[in-house]
Amino acid sequence: MNKPSTTIARATKRPSCPSTLPARLLPVAAAVATFSALGLGSAPTLAQTTAAPPVQTITVTGAGIRRGIESAIAAKKNSDSIVEAISSEDIGKLPDTSIAESIARLPGLSAQRVAGRAQVISVRGLSPDFATTLLNGRELVSTGDNRSVEFDQYPSELLSSVIVYKTPDAGLIGQGLSGTLDMQTVRPLNLGERVIALGARYERNSLGSIANGKADGNRFSVSYIDQFADRTVGVVLGYAHLETPVLEHQVGLYEPWKRDSRPGLPAGTFASDGIKSLARSGVNKRDGFMGTVEVRPSKAWTSVLDLYHSRFTKTETSNQFEVNLGDYNGGYSPGLNYTSATVNANNTLTGGVATGVYPLVRGIYNDRKDTINAVGWNNKLRFGEIAVVADISWSKAKRDEVILENNTQLVPDPQLDTVRLNYQSGGDFPQLVPGFDYSYPARLQLRNTIYGSGYGKVPSVDDELKGFRLAATLPLPQAVSSVLLNLDVGLNHADRTKRKTQPEGNINVGAQGPTSIASDLQYDPVNLGFSGSGTIPAWNVPAAVARYMVFNPVDDLNYLIPKAWNVSEKITTGYAKSSIDTMLGSIPVRGNFGVQVQRVDQSSSSRYFDSAAPAGSQVKPFEDGKTYTDVLPSLNLAFDLGNDQTLRFAAAKQVARPRVDELRSSLEYGVDSATGKPGASGGNPRLDPWRANALDLSYEKYFGTKAYVAAAAFYKDLKSYIYKQTRDGYDFSALNAGYVPQPGQPPAQQFGTFTAPYNGQGGSLKGLELSASMPFNLFAPALNGFGVVASASFNDSNVKIRAPDSASSVGDGDITLPGLSKRVYSLTLYYERQGFEARISQRRRSDFIGEIGNFDGNRTLRYVVGENITDAQVSYSFGQGSSLNGLGLLLQVNNLSNSDYRTYAGSKDRPLETTSWGRSVLAGVTYKF
Repeated sequence: MNKPSTTIARATKRPSCPSTLPARLLPVAAAVATFSALGLGSAPTLAQTTAAPPVQTITVTGAGIRRGIESAIAAKKNSDSIVEAISSEDIGKLPDTSIAESIARLPGLSAQRVAGRAQVISVRGLSPDFATTLLNGRELVSTGDNRSVEFDQYPSELLSSVIVYKTPDAGLIGQGLSGTLDMQTVRPLNLGERVIALGARYERNSLGSIANGKADGNRFSVSYIDQFADRTVGVVLGYAHLETPVLEHQVGLYEPWKRDSRPGLPAGTFASDGIKSLARSGVNKRDGFMGTVEVRPSKAWTSVLDLYHSRFTKTETSNQFEVNLGDYNGGYSPGLNYTSATVNANNTLTGGVATGVYPLVRGIYNDRKDTINAVGWNNKLRFGEIAVVADISWSKAKRDEVILENNTQLVPDPQLDTVRLNYQSGGDFPQLVPGFDYSYPARLQLRNTIYGSGYGKVPSVDDELKGFRLAATLPLPQAVSSVLLNLDVGLNHADRTKRKTQPEGNINVGAQGPTSIASDLQYDPVNLGFSGSGTIPAWNVPAAVARYMVFNPVDDLNYLIPKAWNVSEKITTGYAKSSIDTMLGSIPVRGNFGVQVQRVDQSSSSRYFDSAAPAGSQVKPFEDGKTYTDVLPSLNLAFDLGNDQTLRFAAAKQVARPRVDELRSSLEYGVDSATGKPGASGGNPRLDPWRANALDLSYEKYFGTKAYVAAAAFYKDLKSYIYKQTRDGYDFSALNAGYVPQPGQPPAQQFGTFTAPYNGQGGSLKGLELSASMPFNLFAPALNGFGVVASASFNDSNVKIRAPDSASSVGDGDITLPGLSKRVYSLTLYYERQGFEARISQRRRSDFIGEIGNFDGNRTLRYVVGENITDAQVSYSFGQGSSLNGLGLLLQVNNLSNSDYRTYAGSKDRPLETTSWGRSVLAGVTYKF
């Protein structure tokens, strides 16, 4: 079967005769003047237009790596905006195991690993909160507490391409401040034939089996594309299954590092309050379904129905050895004491021997089920010269999670131990070496330890989004049609509701009292030798809870009530945009300018606990919110400098919606009985969005669609940044009604302090992005088949935000922007010839402040050591003339160098987490017919 070619055409409209300057150039001048008034740019010198070349058509042919690269180059070259793109080299063959890994190789983008997988994406040095992700142009729901999409929910096998818009377009709905990522599926009528593609891969992790967790996994997919009724009806059906092992080695220290006085340590020494060594095992399973029906009964009407369903389950158990080093051992004597302590010049404890500690062995179980459903129906109609688009969509994400913790300690009681510590061991992990042998299950009991006998949580999240869009493309009067191609107008309404509940509670030992875990609940022992902690038992945590313990989670205690909330957003967006196609002297200019107007109505409802109210009426409802309007002009210009050179300029006013969990109205409230001054902490439904003015400049040199080099610079003036602050003067009159002072106590004051996310001072963010894609046969025919794709990004910002609280691992002073890596690099070397393909890819980023989930289920900030991830892949596809035509063989290695993930507290000599997820090897087969 011949490989189909992909044709990408852009109808360029050039005047056949000159026209007067004012009529032809007034719209461009007006657009530039608008941005000059905003302080975003200055108007260029304009000249009369001349005749221009006819319509350009770019045809991308071939297969394998080059086909995907050339399709992406064509998309970048023909866009009016500054974009980056990835394109599948063939149906079901995006090059990485995760779509996030493919995206993270694009210039200016980087990924943060979660559980070993590239899961969230930062664009241009800003945290994932500033980017928006779309599926076929529609905003996506999220199973997390925020709006950031977890990309491992979307199988790469079911996607055909991803476009990353770095500059906004007035007609782009749901756009982000740092960028907009649009994942796209196949449109069946764009292909010229029936295609059936099958794929299967076997996976093996280098860490090997842990407890009940296997080291192997699998994934397989099937895609079917066909056309019917004389190519007026097209169908796409796709299914992708993933079953991958969860394997992890980790040593973690308690945060924050403190400068408390510790027995045996020099005064002023920084030390952590505890350390744990753990091995995590389990399995991730995902089943994704995608369906598209495209109907084109006439040239005037095209109707597309998109369906998507994904079910993702994660089941994992952490088996860990843990020691409290904060001078707390249950009150037994003797207490904590350090000997042979080593302290470096930064007053940081780097090792020593801790006596009088009371270690425990823990089992922590996490079962998470995520379900995403999405439906979109798009209709494009043409009435003469008027084109109309109507799009209706609905999507819903649901997350249900069970987190259970069991604690065991040695018997008889007490059993105080001596442990040796070495935080700067010179090896891969800090060392935690106990004095006792903890490998025998009979020596351990489920019991009320210094941390209790256990704790559990049952979080649940529902995220629902309904949208409707109506847009039209209108012809323009002849007086301006030689400059402007058309006028696009549209209206979009999005209604989003997100809810979270999180019942919690102690897991208490049952009536039988302290007990050993029966052998039928035991797993294979876990070897923690990577940290020197020896071997510990492992067991079936949920079965142990069911047999020996009592767990009744609740959500109505004073410290749990703020964890449940509802957030509602209703966003109505109107826009007007016109495409530009004219001449600046002898230079052809294309692009667009327009304005987008957003009307936002946000609100949140929750409950709070009023300790001063009478018993039975202490739990009270609370609701708050606000409405606001943003006017967002945008301009994109592309100057054709000749010889396949393009200079792009863009200017825009941009916004990014606040985090959903920061918009919650939940709060913890109380009144100081001595002064009557109220105080509270929680979320802030009155938040404004992040706002910024942005400028972009890009130079691109193309060699057809085979190669390009580019240099881009950007500048963003962030007008504000959202971070947690404590402010005085909050009006508590609506909350004070239940407060009744006791005799001699003052009444509650109307105004008090509130600690919550607020819009604070902004600053600038700027960067330089260099990128290139080059086949080496451009330099020498002997290098035919070899090529490189490379990028380097350099970011800087003067934004300083206050750390969330004094207990944070990033300290209590001003910190840099979360997610900002000052240097990000990506390099792919490849070879492709006569069906054989080989590639090695590396992505690197410098240190940054990452956002992770802590034990409480809340996000926290940590310094993350810069990463260097290397992947490799070789494959062979049998071609025409072979009896195995359509068959492909694949061998892939992810995280080739087994790069660790490391976090630290302020300085690298104060580690927090050192984690290894191992190296994964995948062997696969594909078949297309």
